Amino acid sequence: MRVGVTGSSGFIGSALVAALVARGDDVVRFVRPESPHAGDASIRWDPSRGLVDEDDVQRVGAFDAVVNLAGAGIADRRWTDGRREEIRRSRVDATTLLVQLLSGSCGTSFLASGSAIGIYGSCGAQSLDESSPVGDDFLARVCCEWEQATSPLQVTGTNVVHLRTGIVMSSKGGALKKQLPLFRLGLGGVIGSGKQWISPISLRDEVRAILWLIDTRPSGPFNLVAPAALTNRAFTDALARHLHRPARIGVPAWALRVALGPDLVDGAILASQRVVPTALNERGFSFESPSIQSIFSSAFS
Repeated sequence: MRVGVTGSSGFIGSALVAALVARGDDVVRFVRPESPHAGDASIRWDPSRGLVDEDDVQRVGAFDAVVNLAGAGIADRRWTDGRREEIRRSRVDATTLLVQLLSGSCGTSFLASGSAIGIYGSCGAQSLDESSPVGDDFLARVCCEWEQATSPLQVTGTNVVHLRTGIVMSSKGGALKKQLPLFRLGLGGVIGSGKQWISPISLRDEVRAILWLIDTRPSGPFNLVAPAALTNRAFTDALARHLHRPARIGVPAWALRVALGPDLVDGAILASQRVVPTALNERGFSFESPSIQSIFSSAFS
């Protein structure tokens, strides 16, 4: 199977590419012109300028499936006006350009396109699944626009899945990697009140779910979260136990707002999202790591 992947050098993308190659698929990376991955098995593009190397497109031809994971990091720096626009455009512009390409020069019968559980907004302890209404904060609006950018491809009959991903757990990247140094020193603790809900998934199950979706080819939104939503306080306690370290030094919300800005803190870091993977469960996907304990076991393996 020939599978195209955008965002292939990112945290999730690099793990997905490795899994695709391991099972014998031909992977075509969408890469920046200056990328070290540029070569015969790649398409050079620059979504910020709306450019694609047509010679690469002609050489590669059609895809059996495409996975779109392009997008700038959400919580790695303060949300200035410029950073907000970069977060939005890195997702929407890349998806728009990809859809144009797949609708014309080279097609596919299946697209798994990135999104996030941020589409639901911050909803306290309310249980959320794919039928829940979308939110109206910055990240929710970005996710809506991100998903809507695939609409022209859906009209052509292509099956499109929206990957509403939660907090992906691995000691090698993402939010957990950033937390580990403090927790290993016994300096970890709850964030804010600790009452906000988080919805994690192991990196391995994230990749397994994407592969499963490629193989089964459904359409519509899928929450890529384990059935293990828990509060930040419960997460903190579980991580401390796993590492055999105390976790008594909390970070008050006001300190986070001073350090990182209120928009980022309230819109992402302290957002409360108790999300259920209803679509995956109903279609028979089996999680290897359904609990926070098994997620940690996978994350540190």
